[in-house]
Amino acid sequence: MNNKIRNGAMLWLLCVLVLSACGSGALGNSAGGDGAPRIKDSEGNTQPKAGGIITYGYSSPFQGLFEPAFYEGDDDLYALEFTTESMLSVKDDLTTVPNIATWQESEDHRTFTFKIRPGVRWHNGDELTVEDWKFALEVIADPDYTGPRYYSVEMIEGADAYHTGKAKTITGITVIDPYTLRIIVTASRVNTIDNLWSYPMNKKYYTGVPVKDMAESRQMRVKPIGIGPFQMTNIKPGEYVEMKRFDDYYKGKPLLDGVLYKVFDDKKIVSLFEQGVIDMEDAPRDAYEGLKKLDNVNLLQTPELSYEYIGFKFGSWDSKEEMIKMDNPKFADKRLRQAMYYALDREGLIRDYSYGLGELIETPIPGTSWAKIPDNQINQYLYNPDKAMELLNQAGYLDINNDGFREDPKGMPFVIHYDGMTGSTMAELRAKAILQSWRDVGLDVRLNGGSLKEMNSFYDAVENDDPSIELFNGVWGLASDPDPSGIWREDDLWNYPRWSSERNEELISAGVNMKSYDREYRKQVYYDWQKYINEEVPMIFVAERESIIPVNKRLQGVRVNSMSSIIEPEKWWIKDLTE
Repeated sequence: MNNKIRNGAMLWLLCVLVLSACGSGALGNSAGGDGAPRIKDSEGNTQPKAGGIITYGYSSPFQGLFEPAFYEGDDDLYALEFTTESMLSVKDDLTTVPNIATWQESEDHRTFTFKIRPGVRWHNGDELTVEDWKFALEVIADPDYTGPRYYSVEMIEGADAYHTGKAKTITGITVIDPYTLRIIVTASRVNTIDNLWSYPMNKKYYTGVPVKDMAESRQMRVKPIGIGPFQMTNIKPGEYVEMKRFDDYYKGKPLLDGVLYKVFDDKKIVSLFEQGVIDMEDAPRDAYEGLKKLDNVNLLQTPELSYEYIGFKFGSWDSKEEMIKMDNPKFADKRLRQAMYYALDREGLIRDYSYGLGELIETPIPGTSWAKIPDNQINQYLYNPDKAMELLNQAGYLDINNDGFREDPKGMPFVIHYDGMTGSTMAELRAKAILQSWRDVGLDVRLNGGSLKEMNSFYDAVENDDPSIELFNGVWGLASDPDPSGIWREDDLWNYPRWSSERNEELISAGVNMKSYDREYRKQVYYDWQKYINEEVPMIFVAERESIIPVNKRLQGVRVNSMSSIIEPEKWWIKDLTE
């Protein structure tokens, strides 16, 4: 599995291969050296060693929705990454490329003809055909579909009529032969391929199962199948999944005999790795200090391809018009927003409260993207409290009564309420440090309600525009394509700050118009958009976060990237450390 389930949510996802050194020695993006460590045979040739079972850990009970079109969270995703395969793949520069399928695109960019590789087998022995891909698209577009991925098929001609029950077929999908599929979309968009759903579902296997019942079906919950290198053989709901090697995997027989995906208590993760109970896991940051001391573990690090931000609430969501309404003038002066950016010691937050696991960012496009503007072309908002106070003075935020806090330009008391989430052991201390940074420049910023919020309560309040929400610390995931639609436009429900402008809309639209098929034109559009966001500061970009993935030194061939810690597991193998 080369990259995380593509289009796994409306949230962005992307793939990168940049890692940091860590621990006792030069660790990079692979366990054991160059990403494909090997042993020597009797003739001195290097080759990996076959056999054995490894344990991949997870921190909480999984749901058991073992079908890419239906899964909802990482709990099921990690298991699926051993057993599933996408028709398309994503390169390190975040461009979509062929995998099982290749394609040709018409001159008007509305018709796509896909050809898939023959001979690919499902775990039950069926051969993969384009009927399986067509079936997956139909399931997602079905009126009874209960999953979150309709957006990944809605661009297909006829999908809307099918989804609303007005048609019995999707007119834009045509099977030419068992290995050729034609898809026509409603309009040309430069990122159609990036957004199109590309995981098949075995049509024969789901025969007789209504779409409304699929999420609870035996095919998904008890005996799921895929086309990946390992197949599930035994599932104990919420506790573990046993997988064995799939000998007919189209890329060749995997080296490991099997994989055990098992739930463990994260509070015990350090001791479990020390004892050799777990071979690999995407670990919580709070375990970082303990894990890096273990002699039997390689600790890999990679950017998460998500960014942490602090958003300003500019308004609310108009559910009738399905549009944001910028009706909160509190943060209207961008000098206030810029001042709050300068006043925040982001490097200190990463160093002192995130174990150094993160890098500063200034825009919502990841550093590995071809569309990321060089930092020397934008303001980097490095910690500068003097600059912050200068901007506040210019904007008329002055301490008139000498109580240590600034009044607003009309001379009225000025209080800002801040919201963040509970979670790590550092959460409360970190929140206090953030508030103190702003109080140090005379801004009276207080923790809303006196405490941090549980994650679900936090996002419920933010999304529903609770009137008490003014400043909020959240996280967004990132995608392989730089198009910011979905969270940055005026008609995006997930535009939580409720901010946009005519210029913002103009630039986002330009990034996907017909001219944008010219890569250099599109790059310049996104450079201009990032410059604009960087100047306007609708949110403060705190950091591109980093994941830590401990790997037992016996497990070889592992490499990780920002979208997955499970890459080509068919190449993983176990080294006898006593040799």
